[in-house]
Amino acid sequence: MPLKTRSHRAISASLIILGAFAIAIRTHAAAAGDAGAGKPGPQPVAKRVLRSPLGRPVAQATFAGGCFWCEEATFEGLPGVISVVSGYTGGSTPNPTYEEVSSGRTGHAESVRITYDPSKTTYENLLDVFWHNVDPTQADGQFCDIGRQYRSAIFYQDESQRRLAVDTKARIERSGRLSKPIVTEIVPAGPFYPAEDYHQDFYRKNPVRYHAYRLGCGRDRRLAELWGKSGAQARRH
Repeated sequence: MPLKTRSHRAISASLIILGAFAIAIRTHAAAAGDAGAGKPGPQPVAKRVLRSPLGRPVAQATFAGGCFWCEEATFEGLPGVISVVSGYTGGSTPNPTYEEVSSGRTGHAESVRITYDPSKTTYENLLDVFWHNVDPTQADGQFCDIGRQYRSAIFYQDESQRRLAVDTKARIERSGRLSKPIVTEIVPAGPFYPAEDYHQDFYRKNPVRYHAYRLGCGRDRRLAELWGKSGAQARRH
């Protein structure tokens, strides 16, 4: 192939990648576009699901770690995890929309609600995955997403979950791994509101946008700095 043709094709490919990257690193509202326009607000759901479809007892965990697209991709497919739902919790406005939450005025955080089979995994295992997929030292958001709506938080459902969250935090602090104090909130769980349909499984529905956003936000680079190999290999689909 003539050099000039190869060069033109390389430049075109680069422009396409840069275009996708520029779109993806905008706020979630811009990336989502008008996909949720006209949809009714999400409805609250119970904090616990008592039985799986097969009748086995299940449990739930609720975490906030910045972009819920990335958190959903982190937990889906883990052994024992039945479902992962993106949503909003920790705020005061009932049935918030994405636009309301992203404004930072409702107090909610982008979060995920994980339903899991406790006979196949444990809450402590999920906590370990959570810690290694967030920057617990960042107080003003997560990675490139700034604002309390992107804060990191553990929303515990009962005393057992609270104790495990506190214990795992103390274990990390004692390890000396982090150079700054952990500011991740550990607070009681409140109402959880599922996000609009276009946010659910975003990493599957829009893989190019998702990966361009994740790269542009510097999430994996920062995780590797914080956690070394365990951060560099954080689940990101």
